[in-house]
Amino acid sequence: MIPNRKRPWRALFATLCSTLIFSVGVGAFAVPLDPDAELDRLEPKPERLDAVVLDEQLGGKVPTDGAYTDSSGAAVKLGDFFDGERPVVLTFNYSNCPMLCSLQLDRFVKGLKQLGRSVGDGFEVVTISIDPEETSAQAAESKKRYLAEYERAGADKGWHFLVGSEQSTRPLAASVGFTYDYNEARQEWLHPAAIIVLTPDGRVSRYLYGIEYHPDTLNLALVEASDGKIGSVMDRLVLYCFHYDESEGRYAPVAMNIMRVGAGLAATALAFFLSFYWLVESRRKRRATLASSTAS
Repeated sequence: MIPNRKRPWRALFATLCSTLIFSVGVGAFAVPLDPDAELDRLEPKPERLDAVVLDEQLGGKVPTDGAYTDSSGAAVKLGDFFDGERPVVLTFNYSNCPMLCSLQLDRFVKGLKQLGRSVGDGFEVVTISIDPEETSAQAAESKKRYLAEYERAGADKGWHFLVGSEQSTRPLAASVGFTYDYNEARQEWLHPAAIIVLTPDGRVSRYLYGIEYHPDTLNLALVEASDGKIGSVMDRLVLYCFHYDESEGRYAPVAMNIMRVGAGLAATALAFFLSFYWLVESRRKRRATLASSTAS
């Protein structure tokens, strides 16, 4: 008796179909139940400051004509750091801040060090002082300190520390909803702990709150702001499957998109195995026809 060689392929076909149905079913029912289980490696819910409110202006355009002085003493404008290709991370801090600014920038540097790309390589960072009395020499000291912590060659060309007048800084801060005020009694500036990610043309793309900036969150925010122009194919795939959750301050899974990706991968695998099966069967039939004609 000639063995039936089609049965293993039929079993394989049935197994693949079952896998496809199972993957879609799992995506539909399992993902929404516990989205945080997918993000255990991401940072906890960010801390927020209640004293000063940040009014988000997503999609708003920042004024790029404000005049500033950089850490070298040169006159610059904010627009000098937008090239239409790379996103810009904007932070508002000041050198004499007793605690929050240094804590925020220290943690920011910690997150930056874990990114695959460096400051100046695909994105810029602009730190603007909210203290109108701060000098470029103080800005230079701050830049020196944080670049020493960052330890990446060439970052000095991508991270800019600026000082400026109230007339330049206030309108910029207002355009992104960043409020700050001076406490006479404590002789310090009150301000939120947040960084703002801007698109290459100067629009507000994302706010990252608190003092913990997980590299995955930073990376996805930059990929999102660049409209996928930076980052790997995998980064863009992850961004498709995750959306930014403002209440959590991180990217959370999108059940429907994950289901689509899972179904697409399963369908691709099914198409591959079917093509392989048809190729093998076609060759087997040709051999059988050739053997039959030779025997006759």
